[in-house]
Amino acid sequence: MVQCPVCGEDNLEGADACEGCQQPLDFQTHRHARSQFEHDILTDRISVLQPREPVVVAPDTPVREVLDLLVGQSIGCAIVVDEGEVVGIFSERDALMRVNTDVERCADRPIGEFMTPQPETIERDGRITFALHKMDVGGYRHVPVVHDGRIEGVISIRDILNYLATHLVAG
Repeated sequence: MVQCPVCGEDNLEGADACEGCQQPLDFQTHRHARSQFEHDILTDRISVLQPREPVVVAPDTPVREVLDLLVGQSIGCAIVVDEGEVVGIFSERDALMRVNTDVERCADRPIGEFMTPQPETIERDGRITFALHKMDVGGYRHVPVVHDGRIEGVISIRDILNYLATHLVAG
């Protein structure tokens, strides 16, 4: 880990900017990768994971409709977008923890009441290690992929695990 001298935030080695204050960390001395696998995991970009097309819903979409989408498409989350901006995410965990057995009572209410607001996102050219760090620290299984603030895709922890497994087998 590299500690930011400005705000004290711990950052992954190789980070270009501090996660906490966005100050550049270019001046930090980074350790060198000891293997091709280490090098790849530190430098490969999100685009390598081939983010999936996200299921996008509006904040006023009824819970029933979103649940039908998740089940019908066998996916784990829907991205909630308002006027082109990501404002939330509704995942399997939200369904279990926030809707739970009240599904009939909640079915016609807007998904905006049950979503996780302002989810962490990652730029499509962000590093895989950053996504993994965000997922680990935040306890997320899905992260929306954006470019210039607009949703482009979604990655899951399964995508990263498949990436790691492929590299471990190849290495």
